Amino acid sequence: MMAIEPPNDHSRKLSRRQVLGAGAGALASGLAGCLTGGGAEAAADDGADGPVAVASFFSFYDFAREIARNTPITVENLVPTGLHGHGWEPDASITRDIIDADAFIHVGPDFQPWADRAIQTLEDDDVDTARINVREGIELESLAASLDRDEEGVGQDRGKDPHFWLDPRRAKQAVDNIAEGLVALAPAAEATLRDNAETYKADVLDRIDADYADIFDRADRNVVQLAAHNAFQYIGTRYGVEMRPLVVNLAASGDVKPSDITAAKAVIEENDIRYIGAGVFETRKPARQLLAETAVEAYYPVTPYAGVREDWVANDWGYEEIADRINMPTFEVVLGNTAPEDAGPDGWNETWRNFE
Repeated sequence: MMAIEPPNDHSRKLSRRQVLGAGAGALASGLAGCLTGGGAEAAADDGADGPVAVASFFSFYDFAREIARNTPITVENLVPTGLHGHGWEPDASITRDIIDADAFIHVGPDFQPWADRAIQTLEDDDVDTARINVREGIELESLAASLDRDEEGVGQDRGKDPHFWLDPRRAKQAVDNIAEGLVALAPAAEATLRDNAETYKADVLDRIDADYADIFDRADRNVVQLAAHNAFQYIGTRYGVEMRPLVVNLAASGDVKPSDITAAKAVIEENDIRYIGAGVFETRKPARQLLAETAVEAYYPVTPYAGVREDWVANDWGYEEIADRINMPTFEVVLGNTAPEDAGPDGWNETWRNFE
């Protein structure tokens, strides 16, 4: 099934340049007030004059730039460095980047409200920016915990967990969806785009899948306590481990209740847990509380690939490097497979033990 959503009738559509030249102010007003703070963070490719695709979420920006290597397509990340892609709300200036792009790569409906509003505005104003839905054809897992009534990230898929990309096997379908969309943008580069997608799936996602399976297969413990929001269930489901998030809803900004802390304390005591994971782009306050009030000795980083730090950008880290250098070493430690001082690359323990 094609993941790209092209305009239905080009004779009626406004071009991006027409909108920018004549009606961008009117179009942007459709998003003003509901978008707060942002801008495009460029990522590049081999052809500045070719088609431009902008992505609403870091993971899929990274997939797209890998697929677009050695083609005329430029891929840009709309989420600024240091921000979590799920809870971020850009201001109306981001509209110009979307209008001026040839394609908008998004995570499907009801995950990022600002992206849904942007797509609706493009449709209402007949703008010809194509939409590439990375979630097309992917079966979502049911949530393990009830959600708040106004929980972000569910909508028509209420009761479903949207964080499918943490499962490398489901992520392969997203790579296929992006490849289909980019082929529609640059048909002359089809062979390269498809080859890049197949190589990425085999060399990166299959390898990550095997490495995760090895980590969890070697573990004596099958419970992981995370001082983080409910984003890691796909890893738990795929590899047979119980992920216990401190914040049971889907929003990274979700409040930690006293009952959440009490439940986490019980899990820590019952399972003799000495190390826990903490969300890189979330408050560390509850992790520090568990450190002070339980037998936990340290917390280490986990991330659902929803954003990047400045040092990660400087080192050109993508989904692969974050899996290898952040999540995998932490899972090795919290499961008891490896002592913290032996985990990760040189200096990993010193850098990430009880990180700020």
